[in-house]
Amino acid sequence: QVRLAESGGGLVQPGGSLTLSCAASGYISSVHAMGWYRQAPGKEREFVASISSGGTTRYADSVQGRFSISRINAENTMYLQMNGLRPEDTAVYLCDATTTLVTGEYHVIMGQGTQVTVSS
Repeated sequence: QVRLAESGGGLVQPGGSLTLSCAASGYISSVHAMGWYRQAPGKEREFVASISSGGTTRYADSVQGRFSISRINAENTMYLQMNGLRPEDTAVYLCDATTTLVTGEYHVIMGQGTQVTVSS
Protein backbone atom coordinates (compact mmCIF):
# COMPACT_ATOMS: atom_id res chain seq x y z
CA GLN A 1 0.00 0.00 0.00
CA VAL A 2 1.19 3.51 -0.82
CA ARG A 3 0.05 6.70 0.81
CA LEU A 4 0.76 10.42 1.06
CA ALA A 5 0.35 12.29 4.32
CA GLU A 6 0.16 16.09 4.52
CA SER A 7 0.80 18.11 7.66
CA GLY A 8 1.47 21.67 8.76
CA GLY A 9 -1.84 23.34 8.06
CA GLY A 10 -3.54 25.67 10.50
CA LEU A 11 -4.88 29.14 11.19
CA VAL A 12 -2.64 32.10 10.40
CA GLN A 13 -3.14 35.86 10.16
CA PRO A 14 -2.85 37.68 6.84
CA GLY A 15 0.79 38.26 6.02
CA GLY A 16 1.86 35.24 8.04
CA SER A 17 3.70 32.09 7.05
CA LEU A 18 3.18 28.36 7.15
CA THR A 19 5.16 25.36 5.96
CA LEU A 20 3.32 22.31 4.69
CA SER A 21 4.88 18.87 4.48
CA CYS A 22 3.97 15.86 2.36
CA ALA A 23 5.50 12.45 3.02
CA ALA A 24 5.16 9.41 0.79
CA SER A 25 5.31 5.97 2.35
CA GLY A 26 4.71 2.38 1.40
CA TYR A 27 6.06 0.03 -1.25
CA ILE A 28 7.66 2.76 -3.33
CA SER A 29 10.64 2.23 -5.58
CA SER A 30 10.94 5.86 -6.69
CA VAL A 31 9.00 9.12 -6.56
CA HIS A 32 8.91 11.24 -9.69
CA ALA A 33 7.07 14.56 -9.92
CA MET A 34 5.31 15.86 -6.82
CA GLY A 35 2.87 18.71 -6.54
CA TRP A 36 0.51 20.77 -4.42
CA TYR A 37 -3.10 21.58 -5.22
CA ARG A 38 -5.73 23.42 -3.23
CA GLN A 39 -9.49 23.52 -3.08
CA ALA A 40 -11.51 26.27 -1.45
CA PRO A 41 -15.19 25.80 -0.50
CA GLY A 42 -17.40 26.04 -3.56
CA LYS A 43 -14.46 26.24 -5.95
CA GLU A 44 -12.70 23.79 -8.22
CA ARG A 45 -9.37 22.27 -7.28
CA GLU A 46 -6.49 24.37 -8.60
CA PHE A 47 -2.80 23.81 -9.18
CA VAL A 48 -0.42 25.52 -6.75
CA ALA A 49 3.10 24.26 -7.42
CA SER A 50 5.07 21.26 -8.62
CA ILE A 51 8.61 19.93 -8.47
CA SER A 52 10.30 17.25 -10.54
CA SER A 53 12.68 14.65 -9.14
CA GLY A 54 15.49 16.79 -10.54
CA GLY A 55 14.29 19.90 -8.75
CA THR A 56 12.59 21.79 -11.58
CA THR A 57 9.78 23.87 -10.10
CA ARG A 58 6.62 25.45 -11.44
CA TYR A 59 4.15 27.78 -9.72
CA ALA A 60 0.68 29.15 -10.26
CA ASP A 61 0.72 32.88 -11.01
CA SER A 62 -1.28 33.52 -7.86
CA VAL A 63 1.48 32.20 -5.57
CA GLN A 64 4.60 33.03 -7.59
CA GLY A 65 7.07 34.91 -5.40
CA ARG A 66 5.27 34.07 -2.16
CA PHE A 67 5.38 30.25 -2.05
CA SER A 68 8.42 28.00 -2.40
CA ILE A 69 8.31 24.26 -3.11
CA SER A 70 11.15 21.90 -2.23
CA ARG A 71 11.78 18.21 -1.65
CA ILE A 72 14.18 15.74 -0.08
CA ASN A 73 14.35 12.81 -2.46
CA ALA A 74 16.05 10.46 0.02
CA GLU A 75 13.10 10.91 2.38
CA ASN A 76 10.33 10.97 -0.25
CA THR A 77 9.20 14.23 1.33
CA MET A 78 8.06 17.52 -0.16
CA TYR A 79 7.52 20.93 1.42
CA LEU A 80 5.61 24.08 0.61
CA GLN A 81 6.86 27.24 2.31
CA MET A 82 4.06 29.81 2.19
CA ASN A 83 4.85 33.44 2.96
CA GLY A 84 2.72 36.56 2.71
CA LEU A 85 -0.45 34.56 3.13
CA ARG A 86 -3.72 36.15 2.06
CA PRO A 87 -7.34 35.33 2.93
CA GLU A 88 -7.80 34.05 -0.63
CA ASP A 89 -5.16 31.37 0.10
CA THR A 90 -7.63 29.72 2.48
CA ALA A 91 -8.26 26.18 1.23
CA VAL A 92 -7.60 22.50 1.76
CA TYR A 93 -4.12 21.84 0.42
CA LEU A 94 -3.48 18.42 -1.13
CA CYS A 95 -0.28 16.87 -2.38
CA ASP A 96 0.12 14.38 -5.15
CA ALA A 97 2.98 12.24 -6.39
CA THR A 98 3.79 10.13 -9.40
CA THR A 99 5.50 6.98 -8.22
CA THR A 100 6.96 3.69 -9.38
CA LEU A 101 6.10 0.92 -6.93
CA VAL A 102 8.40 -1.96 -6.01
CA THR A 103 6.19 -4.11 -8.27
CA GLY A 104 7.16 -1.92 -11.20
CA GLU A 105 3.70 -0.36 -11.44
CA TYR A 106 3.37 3.32 -12.24
CA HIS A 107 1.02 4.92 -9.76
CA VAL A 108 -0.31 8.44 -9.11
CA ILE A 109 -1.45 9.08 -5.55
CA MET A 110 -2.99 12.01 -3.70
CA GLY A 111 -3.18 12.74 0.00
CA GLN A 112 -6.22 13.58 2.11
CA GLY A 113 -5.31 17.24 2.49
CA THR A 114 -4.55 19.73 5.25
CA GLN A 115 -6.62 22.83 6.00
CA VAL A 116 -5.03 26.27 5.72
CA THR A 117 -7.08 29.20 7.00
CA VAL A 118 -5.89 32.78 6.64
CA SER A 119 -7.94 35.13 8.78
CA SER A 120 -7.56 37.93 11.31
